[in-house]
Amino acid sequence: MLGNIFDKLPVELAEEEFLELVHSKMVRIERIVSRGHSSPASGWYDQEEHEWVMVLEGSATIQFADGREQELKRGDYLLLPAHVKHRVSRTDPAQLTLWLAVFYPPSCNDVPAP
Repeated sequence: MLGNIFDKLPVELAEEEFLELVHSKMVRIERIVSRGHSSPASGWYDQEEHEWVMVLEGSATIQFADGREQELKRGDYLLLPAHVKHRVSRTDPAQLTLWLAVFYPPSCNDVPAP
């Protein structure tokens, strides 16, 4: 199946857009589109899976429960190990932030905390 990650990007974006590109027992790949969005202030992601994310366009900030923050710009990628509490504290309000996210189970490999 042929596709293009830049196809059909939304013009208006009231909510973040999540598009599942691949799904199998071992891996899930999503395209995420944001513009000025962030995670709810009261909640943290605490996922059962590892998540590898890459910012293809735009910029974002990931905040960790321990207070650390990681800025991401075009081309940056980050591995978020399972159960490392994090949230998106900012995405670029002036342009789309286009993410590629790959989710896979911890049983695939052991990774250190970021």
